[in-house]
Amino acid sequence: MSEILLGHEAQIRLSFFIGIFALMAGWELVAPRRSGQVTRRLRWPGNLGIVVFNTLVIRVVMPTTAVALALAGEAAGWGLLQQFDLPLWLASTLAIICLDLAIYLQHIMFHAVPVLWRLHRMHHADLAFDVSTGARFHPLEIIVSMAIKFMVITALGPPAVAVLVFEVLLNVLAMFNHANARLPLGLDRVLRRVIVTPDMHRVHHSVIPREANSNFGFNLSLWDRALGTYCAQPAAGHQEMGIGIDQFRSEDELRLGRMLAQPFKGQGNSTYPINRKQ
Repeated sequence: MSEILLGHEAQIRLSFFIGIFALMAGWELVAPRRSGQVTRRLRWPGNLGIVVFNTLVIRVVMPTTAVALALAGEAAGWGLLQQFDLPLWLASTLAIICLDLAIYLQHIMFHAVPVLWRLHRMHHADLAFDVSTGARFHPLEIIVSMAIKFMVITALGPPAVAVLVFEVLLNVLAMFNHANARLPLGLDRVLRRVIVTPDMHRVHHSVIPREANSNFGFNLSLWDRALGTYCAQPAAGHQEMGIGIDQFRSEDELRLGRMLAQPFKGQGNSTYPINRKQ
């Protein structure tokens, strides 16, 4: 199993990325949730270009992967879960839940700490909301996120297969909940009791700070509900709500070079209430 995970991790993740991206992109064309968005022609070259750029940077900067680190932890007996004789299904379930909580808390931290918000705001600076937004992250944010994830994996000691499943789930659900796809409202109400839906996460990309500082979850919706960061709907409705942040409204900022420079522009403090002293 270990050799299979190490030997095919990249192929597994790439296959899921391409397949789900294509599925969500097609869904957006057939049944869009919002009309009149800034066109793909203007946005997708930068959004997809950053995916390629990030992949190359991570290969150079990061000496290992999350799955490889988990495999090393299993062999050495590192971490909390390794101290208990748990069946694989239980250890994997607990690991996936804990990793999801860690991603939720990390997301809040990227909004709350000004220097981290500088990195994360590029994700929010997209002028529309669709499947490509789910892959739009600054390479410095990816590096910091990977370092945090490595620390969590080292402390937690999850099974390597659970880490691979979590990585795939995170990638798949990030594309799903960023999709400009129309779900029947009844189905949305049912799904969001368990997972983050596009309508739920779209609120997080509102130009209104109070709404943008809600719905931090990527996978499970329970963290926002349990910890007081849940917002059911945008005040203006999904069609009329503004997307993005006030600082970067020009279409020129959708170009790859401009996107990479955004953390180094403007004031350090966000206008988000989460960053202000009350």
